[in-house]
Amino acid sequence: MAVTTINGFNSGLDIKGIVKAMVDSERAPKAEQLSKLQSKTMAQISGLGSLKSGISNLQSVMKDLNSAKLFQARTVTSSDATQVSAKAGATATPGTYKIDVARLATASTVASAAVEKDAKFAAGGSLTINVGDEALKAVTLPSGKDLSLSEVSSAINAQLKDQGISATVVTNPSDGKSRLMLTSNKTGDGNDITLSASGDLAKLEIPAQGAGSNPSDGVQYISKAANAQLSINGLSVESASNSVSEAIEGVTLTLAAPTTSNSTVNGQTVSTSKPITLTVAEDKTGVKNNVKKFVEAYNSLISTTSSLTQVTKVGEDGVPIAAALVGDAGVRQLLGNMRSELGNPQAGGDSDVRILADMGITTGKDGKLVIDDAKLTKTLDENYEAVAGFFTGDDGLMSRLSNKLEVYTQTGGILESRISGLNGTIKSVDKQNEALTMRMDKLQARLLAQFNAMDGLLGQMTSTSNSLASALSSLPGVVRS
Repeated sequence: MAVTTINGFNSGLDIKGIVKAMVDSERAPKAEQLSKLQSKTMAQISGLGSLKSGISNLQSVMKDLNSAKLFQARTVTSSDATQVSAKAGATATPGTYKIDVARLATASTVASAAVEKDAKFAAGGSLTINVGDEALKAVTLPSGKDLSLSEVSSAINAQLKDQGISATVVTNPSDGKSRLMLTSNKTGDGNDITLSASGDLAKLEIPAQGAGSNPSDGVQYISKAANAQLSINGLSVESASNSVSEAIEGVTLTLAAPTTSNSTVNGQTVSTSKPITLTVAEDKTGVKNNVKKFVEAYNSLISTTSSLTQVTKVGEDGVPIAAALVGDAGVRQLLGNMRSELGNPQAGGDSDVRILADMGITTGKDGKLVIDDAKLTKTLDENYEAVAGFFTGDDGLMSRLSNKLEVYTQTGGILESRISGLNGTIKSVDKQNEALTMRMDKLQARLLAQFNAMDGLLGQMTSTSNSLASALSSLPGVVRS
């Protein structure tokens, strides 16, 4: 009959402790090996991820610097932006322009003849407003009750708000009479407001100025629509709008105030002109900032590679700790490709800018780029087109360097393939850990069974020994001490 034991009941041994120690001893070498492999692999994945991020950041900056639009951008400086400001596009020719604004473009503002403040207009009527030769959609008044002048104004605003017409009621406190005032947002000659209506609304009609109307009619022409009048380097031009986009190629002027003022001297009108100066130039500051961004992104990548490949001594004993990618051939190849391309001179031509050093960008002892700001500024001032040709185009530095980096970051590229392989290693480690756990569970179960069997056998032997000793002691002639 089998003897059931409880953790060495018969032998007095700590069977569970002994088995655990034996299993742990068996597990430790393989577990440590898998743990080190997992930690190293995870560090490599993280390192390659940081490397890919640094390369991608550099590629993004390089894309901006490789843009022809960057070098076509123009800046405009106004000597008085409160009077005339401007924007310039890629087609604008760098130069200096004298702008003299004699008059701004104006829109039409008119007022109807005065009516009684409490005047009423028949419901359901309609009126038509024209801006120059353009007839806007008819304004229909609400039906159901007679309307006040304010309600007529509200109907105009509601129905013509998208067509640039605004209406308001102005009342003269001295006589209590009111007028309907209309304003257009459309400037330029020939864009004056007229209003036609029938019935009660005919009281509000505003005919074209000079078309049979006279001051006694009470209609007021407050502001006449007119063109802006200005001169550019002495050449007179007119514009229907205060935004002048065709006078200077590639430049849009915004007129805000006249630069010519009139005064009366000895009974005569004297005009005083103070033209403003507009300077159109290449956006050298924008280019310079993008060059600096490129240098910063490149140097950041160099810092990343250095941190991933260095060996650091720590502690009092100076124990060396290796970074994730120490001795990595791929990193060495990457750095070699970049440095080789940065040092290659621009192919062909007799340009004054063939290598980075020609514009004051050199490589320091730590492998990072260093900018001589004064030389870079001078090069942009004297050889702007050469700098553009050096950086942009299929044969420009940015394209050549991008081709070297593309194989690392593209889908299925070097880094993605390596990370995928390392992820495979992590999965393999997980499977090996699972297999190790199963094997150790089986070993533990086997050892427990063996030790328990031994303990049970020892119990049986002890019981037999005790029974035999008891029987022998009961035999005749046995002397007990």
